[in-house]
Amino acid sequence: MTAPLSADLRRRLVRAVEAGSSAREAARRFEVSPSAAIKLMQRVRETGSAAPARIGGYRRPLLAGHEALLRELTAAKPGITLAEIQTELTGRGIQAGSLSTVWSTLRRLGLRHKKSR
Repeated sequence: MTAPLSADLRRRLVRAVEAGSSAREAARRFEVSPSAAIKLMQRVRETGSAAPARIGGYRRPLLAGHEALLRELTAAKPGITLAEIQTELTGRGIQAGSLSTVWSTLRRLGLRHKKSR
């Protein structure tokens, strides 16, 4: 993923366009892609700011809120596999996701499971 344009370059691009240059001309002058200059100017018109938008963010784990159930499953059957946990969760109407989702949740909780049968 690319990094956002520097604040200085953003200010210079905006000033050039406000001084009468087109976004494409300003992009050529400052050696950025035309789409970057056009999107920057759209952002300035919509928000009034040339600051970059926030990149990324927090995404809640898929199995958050089901920790007690996972603890119960691993305690009741110490040799349970990831596939069996996934099947059990799906049977209870919980979207379990992939095996790696189940594994990462168990790891985050410090729970153990059998690797394979």
